[in-house]
Amino acid sequence: MSESQITEWKVNWSDKYLKWLCGFANAQGGVLEIGRNDYGEVVGIDNSDRLMEELPNKLRDLLGIMADIELLRENGKSYLRITVEPYEVPISYRGEYHCRSGGTKQILKGAALNRFLLRKTEKRWDSVPLPNVEISHLDVLTLTRFRDHATRTNRLEENVLGMDDSELIEKLRLIEGKLLKRAAVLLFHPDPEQFFTAASTKIGYFESETELLFHDEVCGNLFTQISKTMDLLKTKYLRAVISYDGIQRVETFPVPEDALREALLNAIVHRDYAIPAQIQIRVYNNRLYIWNPGELPEDWSVQELLGLHSSRPYNPDIANTFFRAGEIESRGGGIERILESCRSVQLPEPEFQIGQREFWIKFKFSDAYIEKFASRSGISKTSEPSDAARRFVYTQPTIAQENTQENTQEKIIALLREDPDLTRRELAIKIDITPDSAKYHLDKLRKAGRIRHVGPTKKGYWEVTEKDVKRRENDQS
Repeated sequence: MSESQITEWKVNWSDKYLKWLCGFANAQGGVLEIGRNDYGEVVGIDNSDRLMEELPNKLRDLLGIMADIELLRENGKSYLRITVEPYEVPISYRGEYHCRSGGTKQILKGAALNRFLLRKTEKRWDSVPLPNVEISHLDVLTLTRFRDHATRTNRLEENVLGMDDSELIEKLRLIEGKLLKRAAVLLFHPDPEQFFTAASTKIGYFESETELLFHDEVCGNLFTQISKTMDLLKTKYLRAVISYDGIQRVETFPVPEDALREALLNAIVHRDYAIPAQIQIRVYNNRLYIWNPGELPEDWSVQELLGLHSSRPYNPDIANTFFRAGEIESRGGGIERILESCRSVQLPEPEFQIGQREFWIKFKFSDAYIEKFASRSGISKTSEPSDAARRFVYTQPTIAQENTQENTQEKIIALLREDPDLTRRELAIKIDITPDSAKYHLDKLRKAGRIRHVGPTKKGYWEVTEKDVKRRENDQS
């Protein structure tokens, strides 16, 4: 017997445990037992009669919930069992929203609180109305292109496609009352970042995990981001191996175009736009990664994702519009199309990785492609790029230097001084690197004795050491 997502033990009652009951009510429900220690042993309580009388009133007055409270005995000792059911409405304790996650209690803030409140009210983030935006603010050219695509796919009736912009937006269910939904702005506004921070895509070419050689930022509405990002990847970041079928020129990219486009569509359509972090595409000489902030449905794992499954879009209104344009299918077969496209050219199947509110897809280039690329560029699979390779690969007028290892580590030190509770994920967002890179730099700093982690892995904090303070003083002198 042990504590879990739905069980918690406390030796004595304290009113602060109302937060734990609040957390149970906002999650899957749960049981809090008073008079049991961390080993699950009943140690007993002395004030059971008073608690049996007071607790129902506290739950009602401070949380607005009802719970089953039982007085039980084991080995001659009394203990209380408080059982809380999950509530369909959000429950707060003194203005704070708590939620049970695994064996811990979390205070919901920011984007997490937004998602929680929307879920409890059966709304999705992209369906929330947005004030101060009108139909006339949307991009006419994007709406025209949408009509062209939808005409070819026959997923909207001809009479709908002939409607004016206002009627078309209404038929796509992108308006509520007189207000445009967030989805409409992301899909058709020329500059969605006026309203949603980091609603864009960033591409970088990396020499190593920490050395960025050059990058581009792709802004604009979601349809524009898809087309511009694909164009940049094919013309600037990925080099095609040229061959000929008779007199016909054949270009072979390291990732099949269908698979790459499907992966990019998944990232853009299903990302969590409440998180202020760009979609990131990292290109190396032998692999390509696509990262987006988001998550799978609650009861899904990677196994469910790779198997046969129905479509359960994170942003239903955005997904519906992309479907009407013929960009995606509604049956949830995107992942299978990526896998099949890779198999058809004997490319290793991509790796899918799920983190805390993040999703990765990792494509590895074939050995044959790497060998051909290396022979043309001077890059080998094991050595650093030669000068010839740099001239071949990196044709940009400037090379970004802001992400060198030293600068990155100094930024991390400065951030940890300000906020020792920052997680690896939060650090990565603040300095625009991946969580894996953040882990790399934290490990380096820890091994150098400049920082140390205090307390449990998930509940502890970072401390900048005295060694780092002296080092900075020496540098300044």
